[in-house]
Amino acid sequence: MVRFASLFVATLVSAATLVATPAQAVGFQTTANNLNVRSDAYLSSSVIKVLPGPVAVDVDCQRSGDSVTVPGKAATTWWAHLPAHNGYVTVGYLNTTATKLPGVPECAPNPNPPVNVTLADVQAMFGSRIANPTLVNQGLPSLNQAMRDANITTARRKAAFLATLVHESRLEYNIREIGDTRLYGGRGYIQLTGDFNYGPAGRYFGIDLLGNPELARSLQWSAPIARWYWTVARNINPMADALHMGKVNAAIGYPAGAEDQRRCDSFKNALRYLTGSVPAGIICTRPTAYAGDTSKLSRAQFDALGIAPGTVG
Repeated sequence: MVRFASLFVATLVSAATLVATPAQAVGFQTTANNLNVRSDAYLSSSVIKVLPGPVAVDVDCQRSGDSVTVPGKAATTWWAHLPAHNGYVTVGYLNTTATKLPGVPECAPNPNPPVNVTLADVQAMFGSRIANPTLVNQGLPSLNQAMRDANITTARRKAAFLATLVHESRLEYNIREIGDTRLYGGRGYIQLTGDFNYGPAGRYFGIDLLGNPELARSLQWSAPIARWYWTVARNINPMADALHMGKVNAAIGYPAGAEDQRRCDSFKNALRYLTGSVPAGIICTRPTAYAGDTSKLSRAQFDALGIAPGTVG
């Protein structure tokens, strides 16, 4: 019986391995050090990984996007999808002189492309909190991409995310917390704070945030870092799904107080704009376990606050 089970498991593993590499994948070599793998075929798309040096990669499809010119090569608008890394690199940094990869199919279009948030949208949601419309508008392409990458595509998730950011940074990607002179003080959309956040965020993206904390409020990294905090440092989408703005605020990391209600009111305004009404069941207050400053907790420690004593599994 054990022998049969082992053979069965081995067969499943073998089958899974075969599925992992698409049949139509074509092998190439990257030609650059520290090559960004982006979530889509645009320079504004968030960086999801950095390939440290020339490496072999499989390409299963290609997509037209932003034009990129690599020294010594013709400009190309084509980007190769790397299934092993779940992202795109420009064809310009692959070992080919072609501007479009021969023998590689085009990627299927997204049948349900997410709707971008516009400047008019956030002004309608948050009014005078949008204090610098030009700057907010400049950051929206990267912020919309980060929202897509984080699966912030429903009204509840968009409302919670945008309401949080408008209070954190007024939706200005390059903001520095006023009066905060600490080396790892608040920066960017999500006001990244503390070496306990700068370090892990930098490692996740393959950049040295501890050595260069100002990257946290650059146009390139501010939105991806907000996405990282929302989905990696914390798991906030389910809280938004449950209309529990109290837990969302706790997850951002500051002690309970009057600010919770202000952010919850912004959440309601955003929902009213996005859906035409404010649903019943919104929770603005925090459970007692979340009342303190949770900013320095790891994700595991934060998640444990919501687990009843003796709970397993």
